[in-house]
Formats: sequence, structure tokens, C-alpha cells
Amino acid sequence: MDLNLSGKKALICGSSDGIGKAAAEEIARMGASVTLLARNPEKLEKVKSQLSTAHGQQHQILVADFDDLVGLESELSAHLRAGNDYNILVNNSGGPPAGPAHKAGLEEYVTAFRRHLLANQLISQALLEGMRKSGYGRIINVISTSVKAPLPNLGVSNTIRGAVANWSKTLSRELGPDGITVNNVLPGATETLRLSSIISNKAQKTGKSEAEVSAEMTSEIPLARFAKPEEVANAIAFLASPAAAYISGINVPVDGGRTPNL
Repeated sequence: MDLNLSGKKALICGSSDGIGKAAAEEIARMGASVTLLARNPEKLEKVKSQLSTAHGQQHQILVADFDDLVGLESELSAHLRAGNDYNILVNNSGGPPAGPAHKAGLEEYVTAFRRHLLANQLISQALLEGMRKSGYGRIINVISTSVKAPLPNLGVSNTIRGAVANWSKTLSRELGPDGITVNNVLPGATETLRLSSIISNKAQKTGKSEAEVSAEMTSEIPLARFAKPEEVANAIAFLASPAAAYISGINVPVDGGRTPNL
């Protein structure tokens, strides 16, 4: 199986921590030069220093905030004008806060739409020319199993993630003739700062301990544990590889079997 990414360049969003960081590490191990994109330069530099350079890669960081689309576009445009073209894009951003859909304010929806769908659109458009020129393109969106079965108390996330999933499917059909694949990876409960926050909030609201909340959540997962970020990263990295050249327009759950439907 051809998993070699030597000579490829990957832009990985939200890569200062969690799933994005794990994806950057795995894609670098497979040989790609990686640019880390997030808003905290200190964290990004630390991650960059840990990436493999066994294939002679040169890794970079790009500092931008998805809440500032004008600034994001400006930073990205300058970066691309400096001669940086990409074959691989991993769209990834932290999920909206928990809460029921009917209680969410309009600004919560606007913020989530901007961070996820609009930022994904902006970055994807900017990188398409380079993908077409190189004859190799992979767009991988990290979203949520909620696109298959909405999750309780994640109203804004359920709504926006569904929009991103349909955007992705549309792109896969439009970009297929260019040899560019577009896919979604759907993490289940994964050991990240977001999961810790969800557990903590639920414990405070219910009066239960965090250990009790964790036990209740894992009891709903057939594999009876949370995912490691590296396990989600493996799916992302495979979809970025030459071996996945004929896979496009799909959702790949990485959830230990929790999602109740196909």
C-alpha cells in the first residue's frame, strides 16, 4: 500500500493541539512537509520542533485566527505569494460550545458558521490552484459523527457540522475531474481538551463526578473507551495518501462503533 507522502506539502489547521497536532505528526512521519496553522505561535513552534524531518522536509507555521476571516485571508495570501503551494489540506477547528439548539443565540450560530464553513471555504479556494498544478489534491475535513446522528446538547455543532458535510460532498463532485478528493473524518469522543470541557460541564450540571460522567459516556461506546487523537489522525493520514486516490465524497466515522446508523 502506497502511504508515501515524500515531496508533498500539507497545510493542517488547528494543529497546535489535539487531533490537528496528531495529524500533523503522522503526515510528517509519512514524508510530507507540514505547515501548522493556528492562532498561538508558541504552541505551533513547539509542535513544529517535534515533527519528523526524516525525509528532508522543511516544516513551517502560519499564525491566524478563524474568528478574523479578513486577517486569515491576508496571512494566507501572503504565505502563498511567497511560493508555498499545497497538495494536502486538513480543515480542522474546535467545536462550538455545548448547549441546546433552541437556546443558542444568533451570534453563536454566526461564530460557528464563520469558524467552520466559511474558513474552510476560504482556505480551500486559496489552495486549489496549487493542487491542480501539482496533479495531486486531498481535502480532509475533521467534523463530527453528529452529521450521521445529531448528538444531545450540541445543537449549534450539530447544525454547522451538517452544513460542512454537505459542502464537502458538493466539492467532491465538483473537484473530482481535477483529481482532487474531498472527504470527512468524523471523530467520536476523543481524548482532547474539548472532551475534557464537555465532561466537566456535564459534571457541574448533574452533580456527578467527572469519573462518573466519563464512565457513562464510555458505556455507550462498543469499544468501551475514548479514542486517542492518534487514532483519528491515522484515518486523516490515510485519506491524504496515494492509497486513497479513489476514495472521495465519504464520511469516515472514527468512533469505536458508537454511531447507531450506517
